[in-house]
Amino acid sequence: MNGEIDHRSTRRDFMHSELHRRDLNPDPFRQFADWLAAATTDGNFDATGMALATTDAEGRPDVRIVLLKHFDERGLCWYTDQRSPKGQELAANPRAAVVFYWPENDRQVRVDGPVEKLSDTEAEAYFQQRPDGSRFASAASEQSQPIANRAALEQRVTDLQARYPAGDVPRNPAWGGYRLQPEHFEFWQGRPSRLHDRFRYSRSAGTGGVWAIQRLMP
Repeated sequence: MNGEIDHRSTRRDFMHSELHRRDLNPDPFRQFADWLAAATTDGNFDATGMALATTDAEGRPDVRIVLLKHFDERGLCWYTDQRSPKGQELAANPRAAVVFYWPENDRQVRVDGPVEKLSDTEAEAYFQQRPDGSRFASAASEQSQPIANRAALEQRVTDLQARYPAGDVPRNPAWGGYRLQPEHFEFWQGRPSRLHDRFRYSRSAGTGGVWAIQRLMP
């Protein structure tokens, strides 16, 4: 590439909405559920996509998009090959942060906290409800490992389909789920002139599960 790519003059204003303390549900999980539903209703075709940030044992950060699959008051859950870099990083440092960005609403949500593995029972239940193609793909792939070409990858799937013509391909034990147990939520609402609304929920040990809410400067 020759020359600098300059986006210093690229900007837009955020005009969609406002966020006030009185608007917030005292339960951040309910607040999150409301915003997730609004993002879907307002046209975000991948509202459950979240950027997942992890670090390795040396503190080097890594980030990628994964899909939120379910959540409740225990935390936010996703599934992946645990042999992948994110799986190795979570084994070394079982903490993570995620961010959801919904431009249709000028909103983002950040969440961080410790991460635990889901049980094999939970992983198996979700694996069995996936479409056939997704189950064969995950069983054939050693996620993030090098492979010669696309044809070799597709051949691995074809071989499995020949072995399991009824579609009953087994789940690799390395494929499983994780749950991020939130210590903080942050809800961000874009506002004009970059005077955004930001609120952080925090829950500390000994508070009986009560979340404290603070407004943050943009």
